[in-house]
Amino acid sequence: MKRRISGLVAVLTLGLALVSSATTAQAEDTGLGAKPVLGWSSWSFVRKDPTAAVIEAQADAMVSSGLKKIGYQYVNLDDFWYQCPGSQGPNVDAYGRWVIDAAKFPSSGSKTGIQAVADHIHSDGLKFGTYVTPGISAQAVAQNTPIEGTSYHAKDIALPNVSEANYNCGGMVGIDYSKPGAQAFVDSWAKQFASWGVDYLKIDGVGSSDIGDVKAWSNALHGTGRPIHLELSNSLNIADAATWEQYSNGWRTGGDVECYCGANNASFPLTNYGSVAGRFDQVAAWQPYGGHGGFNDYDSLEVGNGANDGLTLDERKTQFSLWALAASPLFLGTDLTHLDPTDLGLLKNTDVLNVDQDAINAKRLSKTGTAQVFAKTERNGDAVVGLFNTGDAPAAVSTTASALGLPAGRDYQLEDLWTHKSVESQGGIGATVPPHGVLLYRVTPHRLPVFAPPATSFGLAGFEAGAVANKPFTATETFTDYGSAPIRDVKLSLQAPAGYSAVATSPTRFGIVHGGQTVQATFTVNSPPATLFSTGTFTANESYTGLGGGVTRWTGSYPLGTHSQLQEPYSTYSSVIGSYAQSGTKLGIAGQGADIWGSTNDYSSIYLPKAEHDGTVATVEVASQQNTAPWAKAGIIVRNDVTGSATSPGYVLLAETPQNGYILDWDANGDGQFESQSGGTQTAGYPSWLKLVRSGTTYTGYYSVDGVNWTVVGTASVPTAAATQDVGIAMTSHSTGTTGEVDFDHFTVG
Repeated sequence: MKRRISGLVAVLTLGLALVSSATTAQAEDTGLGAKPVLGWSSWSFVRKDPTAAVIEAQADAMVSSGLKKIGYQYVNLDDFWYQCPGSQGPNVDAYGRWVIDAAKFPSSGSKTGIQAVADHIHSDGLKFGTYVTPGISAQAVAQNTPIEGTSYHAKDIALPNVSEANYNCGGMVGIDYSKPGAQAFVDSWAKQFASWGVDYLKIDGVGSSDIGDVKAWSNALHGTGRPIHLELSNSLNIADAATWEQYSNGWRTGGDVECYCGANNASFPLTNYGSVAGRFDQVAAWQPYGGHGGFNDYDSLEVGNGANDGLTLDERKTQFSLWALAASPLFLGTDLTHLDPTDLGLLKNTDVLNVDQDAINAKRLSKTGTAQVFAKTERNGDAVVGLFNTGDAPAAVSTTASALGLPAGRDYQLEDLWTHKSVESQGGIGATVPPHGVLLYRVTPHRLPVFAPPATSFGLAGFEAGAVANKPFTATETFTDYGSAPIRDVKLSLQAPAGYSAVATSPTRFGIVHGGQTVQATFTVNSPPATLFSTGTFTANESYTGLGGGVTRWTGSYPLGTHSQLQEPYSTYSSVIGSYAQSGTKLGIAGQGADIWGSTNDYSSIYLPKAEHDGTVATVEVASQQNTAPWAKAGIIVRNDVTGSATSPGYVLLAETPQNGYILDWDANGDGQFESQSGGTQTAGYPSWLKLVRSGTTYTGYYSVDGVNWTVVGTASVPTAAATQDVGIAMTSHSTGTTGEVDFDHFTVG
């Protein structure tokens, strides 16, 4: 039991719609943090422009939409509620606490602007949350403001040379919690929040060095006598998980889920699939932590505004399913005043909400290629399993009842929690999952066969890694009957687009497929010659007759990416998924990657081993670059060993980015990670030319828009550069799970 639960009342009461005895394991709701909280937060959509009217409108919409009725309860005001004049830190009151921005949140009589908003939200029957960051404002230190109720002042407790994270204002400095008055300062701020009617407090910018702040705020909030949920953000260190569990009710496991990829800094699209897919590994790593009292927080749920979410419908189901399996807080980042009807239906799916509200963390059972399986056992003995397909085409994803920890049975009912339809299985748990999609099943063992259609799956292997143009390969279709009863007259086919071919090399029709049996058909596939990369979309079809005589048909689209073959003397390396192509002087890379910065070294490269030395001039034309993210990078890489991702020193990258112009990144301290950067203020154009000049261990990067006139991007000193290094071209999509293509030309090293 966590210390912050004791003596506190429940903060989450779910409607009867969420406690169906048929599907929900009852969780005792006895204190703060008993279940993952449900609500809305301003950052994703509102961002830097919150006002009283905007926040109140979102609260009203939570009620009118029916979301409140099924358990969505919190309305949280994130950053930008306070006065931020500049780098000197937030403006402060007489006791060193942040001052409300009255232009956004005007006072109402004797009430502060924040208190007035909180009262409005409370009148809607909802709860109100807000935001702080660790430390104390440098303005409080400069003014040496007194600490309320004590004889101490800001300078008595401040660490003016220790900067604290405040992402959008800055100017926060550390607090020395060994000094008298330090706890009292946080106590006075917590009491102020309580007096305003705050029910939830998010502390942003928390790192391992801020454990003192976390403990102080935990004690302070507990001391107010008001139940206030404490949430920590972001990218919390998993090594300190026990501490976060002890002192808070939730902790962000990673960075922002927002993609920040809208034109002119627009909120829409809110996110992209890469940002969601990056959470799979987090959910797996953090599974042992959290539970009753405090939960792993995977950031905002970006479901509600249709296409403006930045996700397809299947991708929205994937995010919601993963968050629910992980028992994450569900804070909507969308605009509740303009809800998409389809998305609202997703948000009101109580079968899926029940999976989140059981407060049980799912385990990852498998991760193979583009398939991932997460599952958990409910308190009534059922299993809930998510079959995820992270690939770009439909795929068969499967596990077994045994792997889910279910008892051996004669049959199992698989209820699809999104469609509310059921199929049956004799032990195999599988399905054909759409691209970037999920099948979310509740699996219940039965002694007798379930009266439902059998679970089946269709898969196509051979397309996953793409193909060399005009070089035949074998593709294999598979069909599996997971049910108890046989299936008759199974037909499989593969249709090729114009210029391509798919010729069957085995039988494609099967008179009977018994329960638990898999059949397969093979095809020889060929593609036309390609210039760098090309794509053709194949159509796979299946049909079969069930036990009752009805015919089931299914059709799926499968893109086949092909590339021309790379020639000598080039070598290739990718720390993520990547493919390479060459056509004359043209070189192409299609790759993924979260970033090339800090501890993240996700790139794909075509390079010349040991061709870089003192006096080398490397040039390349960036002919085109797919805009997968504002900070996607493509350009010239130099490293002692290009294959030494995240370890090899002598590391430099001169790159172009779609929305941040031209940059020079380098590793100044020799730890094999980028921490230094120049440029990033120009406007990118295509084609562009890049030139990297080495003199000793100093590198100067240039860019050109015409290949003739050159502008300096920056100069880097890299003492760890070896006498001879690898040099080449490299790219990252800057979006986990998203493939971007970059075409280069005229790469020369001289």
